[in-house]
Amino acid sequence: MTTTRMLQKETASESSAVIESILNQLNAVILGKERQIRLCVACLLARGHLLIEDIPGVGKTTLAHALARTLGLSYQRIQFTSDLLPADIVGVSIYEREGAKFRFHPGPVFSQLVLADEINRATPKTQSALLEAMEENQVTADGQTHPLPSPFFVVATQNPTYQVGTFPLPESQLDRFLMRIELGYPSARVEKELLTGLDRRDILAGLEPGIDNDTLMTLQQQIAKVHASDALVEYLQQIVSFTRESAAFTRGLSPRAAIVLLRSAQAWALMAGHRGVLPEDIQAVTTAVIAHRLQPRDESAPQTATEIGQFVLAGVPIP
Repeated sequence: MTTTRMLQKETASESSAVIESILNQLNAVILGKERQIRLCVACLLARGHLLIEDIPGVGKTTLAHALARTLGLSYQRIQFTSDLLPADIVGVSIYEREGAKFRFHPGPVFSQLVLADEINRATPKTQSALLEAMEENQVTADGQTHPLPSPFFVVATQNPTYQVGTFPLPESQLDRFLMRIELGYPSARVEKELLTGLDRRDILAGLEPGIDNDTLMTLQQQIAKVHASDALVEYLQQIVSFTRESAAFTRGLSPRAAIVLLRSAQAWALMAGHRGVLPEDIQAVTTAVIAHRLQPRDESAPQTATEIGQFVLAGVPIP
């Protein structure tokens, strides 16, 4: 019996065991970042796109490549620079003399996992080339619509906005990312292992797919079936309402943010082997899902992602 057929009959705990094997493989590449990796996998299982914000050199690109190889996805890396054009991402139509017509040549976005490396080094015009792809899984060029592969994920890396040569991502672009995470510096123990162990590129080259596309899509379908009680949904709504009513933010979370927060909590619950979504499942993903969608009103409000998440969760009682 194939893994896909087995998953269709498995319980939540058995599905979480399959996911755990994926996490173990990723943790062998990116050391000491178990929680961040779990959030990454939850994001992709929830059919979302991922934004990784941090300084260069902490493993953002390596993580994206490891995700593609472990999940068995076709992979393309786009290096965003100030002179990158939208056509460099989506593709271009070229006139063919033999057929006396234009033929569309797909760009690197036509892959299952696309790494938009240093996305905020490109101009807003180029950044916007990804909006339709991320929202509708398609690209429109010269009046024709071209579907993207399924599944389709964008994993973008972003340099801190205080660094030279960066363009802030507009709110509409940020909202397309289901989660935003940071990797941070490794601990002293992990850094020593990085210095004395195998090169990460050599480990990446030896990675084998942990699942196939059918298994991945089966897991994604199971996400929507994870039960969320009325009390749990009301708790989520209270979190959303708190952000809208709080004076700390210029505006609150949108209905789309509420939907992806629930979907992320369902993914986290499935990964944990829970039969239904628990309050702690929502709390586990809240910071990654909402912090990049909220703009502090002034300097007296919470500023960092961690501060924003803690502020919101502390303001809503647990049911």
